Amino acid sequence: MHPAFSVIFLTTLIGVGQGLFLALFTVESYAAFDLLPPQDSRFYALGSAVALGFLVAGLIASFFHLGHPERAWRSAAKWRTSWLSREVIVLPAFMGTVFLYGAAHFSGFNPALATLPTGAPVTLTAMLGVAGTVLAFALFVCTAMIYACLRFLREWHTPLTVINYTLLGGASGFVLATALAALAAPEVTRFFAGWAMILTLLAFIGRAASLLRNARLKPKSTLRTAIGVKHPRIVQKAQGAMGGSFNTREFFHGRTAAFLRQVKWMFLLMAFLLPLGLLAGGAATGAVALLLAAFVVQYCGLLAERWFFFAQANHPQNLYYQAVS
Repeated sequence: MHPAFSVIFLTTLIGVGQGLFLALFTVESYAAFDLLPPQDSRFYALGSAVALGFLVAGLIASFFHLGHPERAWRSAAKWRTSWLSREVIVLPAFMGTVFLYGAAHFSGFNPALATLPTGAPVTLTAMLGVAGTVLAFALFVCTAMIYACLRFLREWHTPLTVINYTLLGGASGFVLATALAALAAPEVTRFFAGWAMILTLLAFIGRAASLLRNARLKPKSTLRTAIGVKHPRIVQKAQGAMGGSFNTREFFHGRTAAFLRQVKWMFLLMAFLLPLGLLAGGAATGAVALLLAAFVVQYCGLLAERWFFFAQANHPQNLYYQAVS
């Protein structure tokens, strides 16, 4: 498939926002049960503002993929059957929840709405955090299922697509949370760093599993089955047209196999291996620069990973439309 950069930025940016929100609420939940020192509300407000910024940036990026942006509202109409429509509904709901969560912390309006049997209060931000967590995971599922539900694209049609979208978004969010904590909440920096390394390692395992799976896939369709000719030697010279078309632009990346191999090794290094080293060094020394570098390097690696994810999917129409005369 042809990787659209608007979709690449959409999926990676909102993934960071989702992961960062989950990281913030994780620390607040631990602190509520005295497992971590409580943090100032301004830290949660700052983190929520950053998370919302990434979500808004992802939403803006999505509009560049639309032929008629003024009709974008119609994309939510088929929510009963379309994962894209569900994503369009869940994303603004999640953004609204993140905004309310950050606003509650920023304003200091955080009343106790109930009390647990242990005596711990259930605050407004705790309720918003639970709702945001549910919406964050729902958004991961909706975004990934847009691709995983396509049976004819076998590289995507696997539970690993949903798993990897969730782990990659969670890892990038926790890495960014580690850098923010180093600046505004040093007491929880190592906690964030530990979870960031765990999620990055799990994401590496999940992505490596998908690469190994896809490498073993054998095409169900060939030139012989496509045209109904059983001759053992069929060679397609061209698609029969002198120039490019919608089919050659939208369903094939136009790059060589060697280029794809380079992108693969680059994102494995930048999205997983280098960030792990930078996180370990930053957590050990408390160097904010190393933790910020870990996020920047990992995000650049995720851009390459998402490009490869789209490019690796081999649409069956490429049996006919992959080269021009």
